[in-house]
Amino acid sequence: MNKVTDTNASNSTAAEDLTGTAGMELSVVIPAYNEENAVLSTVDDVRAHLEPLGIPFEIIVVDDASQDATRARAKESGAIVTYNDVNSGYGASLKRGIRMTQYEYVAILDADGTYPARFLPEMLSLCREQDMVVGDRGSAMKNVPLLRRPAKKFLFAFASFLAERKINDLNSGMRVFRRSELIPFLPLLPQNFSFTTTITLCMTSNGKRMIYTPIEYGKRVGKSKIRPIDFLNFIILILRISTLFNPLRVFIPLGLVFFGLGFFKTLYDLTQWNLSETAVFSFLAAIMIWSLGLIADMISRLHLRP
Repeated sequence: MNKVTDTNASNSTAAEDLTGTAGMELSVVIPAYNEENAVLSTVDDVRAHLEPLGIPFEIIVVDDASQDATRARAKESGAIVTYNDVNSGYGASLKRGIRMTQYEYVAILDADGTYPARFLPEMLSLCREQDMVVGDRGSAMKNVPLLRRPAKKFLFAFASFLAERKINDLNSGMRVFRRSELIPFLPLLPQNFSFTTTITLCMTSNGKRMIYTPIEYGKRVGKSKIRPIDFLNFIILILRISTLFNPLRVFIPLGLVFFGLGFFKTLYDLTQWNLSETAVFSFLAAIMIWSLGLIADMISRLHLRP
């Protein structure tokens, strides 16, 4: 009996050493809404790839008031199951689950089978030297519906502009991060699908260490939860990140546009000996935009300070 125990211990140690996860602990948070056909297999997949590591881990499923048997299937899986009393959103579910975690390293992934759990050991190992490791879906993102591609491209470019670095995958739903680094930002994170976008910008704007690692992105089990109203949420997201993350990179150039317009219009008006309302309005608009930018920058520094 002792020989079997010693062998198992040796195998666990070897697995830890091989993946670089020795001495680490992991909490996995899985938000789920109407995922009765996938949540059980998702939990089993996570457990199958974490158990061989021989490290302490927990799996937390957050049921977002599903209308099917998601909660029952999650309980069958043996995971820790919590729930929202009413449908509160993807971000709200993640925040509830993250607050429940007991370990320093936390992973998130969706319950719809799109993110293979086999990437978790490598991502956990990489996170030893990072504050957050993000799964980069790469070429799999080409499967995004045609109507959503322009908005996604604009959002990626705008976020990279604000972060002053290239952001490979802005809203990947598979990440491993340090709990202590994320918890201070939880009040800033939204309740809906823009949670992952905002967490990316929170980390980069506050000087946290974040890297990408390639992962595969599988076919979704069930239907997408994206709704037409999420286009309005997209507009709100653009406004939010413009004012909260590095706002001067937006407001200063925008103010310069109006200032330049007013300056050249004034030069023209002087040749006509008539100062127009357009010139005055342009100068006032520039001053107002710069003032709003400075106020937004002060608020941003208060919320995002270390």
